[in-house]
Amino acid sequence: MPLPALDDIAAHRGTADPIDDVIRIETSPREKATPIIMEMMRSVYPHDAVFGEFCTVNSYVDCPPGELFAYMADTRSLEEWTYSLRGFTPTEEPGLWQAFDRLGSQTQIFTRTVANEDAMTVDYHCAWDQGRHLWMVYLMRIVDAQKVFDKPGSVVLWTNCHHPFYDRNPYPDAAPPQRPVWVGDFWDMFGPGHLLELKNLKAIAEYRHRNGLPVRPSWMGATR
Repeated sequence: MPLPALDDIAAHRGTADPIDDVIRIETSPREKATPIIMEMMRSVYPHDAVFGEFCTVNSYVDCPPGELFAYMADTRSLEEWTYSLRGFTPTEEPGLWQAFDRLGSQTQIFTRTVANEDAMTVDYHCAWDQGRHLWMVYLMRIVDAQKVFDKPGSVVLWTNCHHPFYDRNPYPDAAPPQRPVWVGDFWDMFGPGHLLELKNLKAIAEYRHRNGLPVRPSWMGATR
């Protein structure tokens, strides 16, 4: 017996015809689908088409996934591998850290790390200027490279979404006086900028692993 895929939508619409933007082999055989796929493949892509709504970068890291997860799940790791976040100190709110983003001169940045060891996800919830609404969310997943590349190590997948607040500062009163930039001014540079930082992460983790050092250094202590 075939699974009742999409039967509820067919019943709701009163027809088995496909809904818009759904292409399946039952209604679009390979001969029909191939030209559609070829049209989606281009030799040159506009920057906005790649990095307009989402920004995704990926990398292989020659480091065991469990050790890399433990490192990344500690908010203080951002002190090492990010380009501009410095001076992490805990706030009075448990799990919330305050630092400075030197891209914005004396701009405070607040970060809470939400990590799930079973899923190997590490999400950094951040915001410039205030820590009440952490709307800048950096979504990261660590994958065991043995499963996807048939070799030891990790694959790091990193995605950001273009939150509307990147286009307008929702808390202008919290900003330092006369700051000339807003974090959203850098959105077009997120792709290469995040790739630069991911290369930092790769170099640091690989160096420690290659030389027998703890990937999560001892100065981070026992707490996250």
